[in-house]
Amino acid sequence: MEPVQLLRAARVITPDRELADGWVAVRGDRIVEVGQGSAPQDADVTYAVLVPGLVDIHNHGGGGAAFTDGSEAALRARDAHLGRGTTTLVASLVTDSVEVLLEQVRALTPLVHSGDLAGIHLEGPWLAPRWRGAHPSGLLADPDAADVAALADAAGDALVMVTLAPERPGALEAIGLLTGRGVRVAVGHTDATYDQTRAAIGAGASMATHLYNAARPHHHREPGPSVALLEDPRVFIESIVDGVHLHPAVVRATAEAAGRRWVLVTDAMAAALMGDGSYELGTVGVEVVQGVARLSEDGALAGSTLSLDRAVRTAVGCGVPLLEAVHAATAAPAAAMGWGDVGRLEPGCRADLVALDDDLGVRAVVRHGRWVIR
Repeated sequence: MEPVQLLRAARVITPDRELADGWVAVRGDRIVEVGQGSAPQDADVTYAVLVPGLVDIHNHGGGGAAFTDGSEAALRARDAHLGRGTTTLVASLVTDSVEVLLEQVRALTPLVHSGDLAGIHLEGPWLAPRWRGAHPSGLLADPDAADVAALADAAGDALVMVTLAPERPGALEAIGLLTGRGVRVAVGHTDATYDQTRAAIGAGASMATHLYNAARPHHHREPGPSVALLEDPRVFIESIVDGVHLHPAVVRATAEAAGRRWVLVTDAMAAALMGDGSYELGTVGVEVVQGVARLSEDGALAGSTLSLDRAVRTAVGCGVPLLEAVHAATAAPAAAMGWGDVGRLEPGCRADLVALDDDLGVRAVVRHGRWVIR
């Protein structure tokens, strides 16, 4: 039997509660005990703050690599974010032709089966041209049932989420097809009305892709998609909290309104954890200036250069309590995907942990019980 490792911290965030002078005992790849005060053995190491491994369910790349560029690039991107505490990561693909998306899905699926990635997210091509963001307009399309089925078949259980615009013809049927296979459907990049969004939720949509961003804005006589998504207790709410996509007041209000359904995501692209310069997001060019990624052609925001640990710090800087910010980066995204053994520091859960200093900077990372950074 493998020996027990014991990690202690002045603050252990589980994340449902905070334990002062807490500790976590790990054997192999599982957590075996969590407590505070006296422990069954001396600690192997002591930190300021200990939280669950971060869970990012919307991420296009990082470290100069993108998930659209094959398995080697995917592992480089995964490793870049792993070094910043993201121990569970979903690879997001941007709009392209169905033929190209099929190739990309087939390249990533083995990495999901091996446990290197947690799943695949298709963001497009079934999006609204008016709110396309960084997605090429010429490749956007209505969700044809044959195309949806072909992509779902190619990925199998590796496909965990699809973002679409529910007002497009065939969208409600696509939602039914996908959710019937266990795929989460997110509403995003959409010009849907309030009623169209409610219909999508009724059909099974359970996620909001980066709420407010790239969507019809709400009006007091036509609330639009964001109000419909935020008010429904069945829907988890994504936010990109990087100091650019959302005003701090919006961050606070969204966190309060969504509560346990609030999910921090990065929407990171290849430039994440890199410097300024020229990059690509799918088929489009991106310029990064002072850490902000924008399309070369029109200056629209093109994902982010965010890491999830920075999203937590930024949320706290906006006035969100640390316990809520950590929950939004761990337990909430895990719950949104139906994953019961990640995102929490509880006996039986996977031994994914991140140690932070007093300024919430990453000091150590444990994934599957193995030290990534120490």
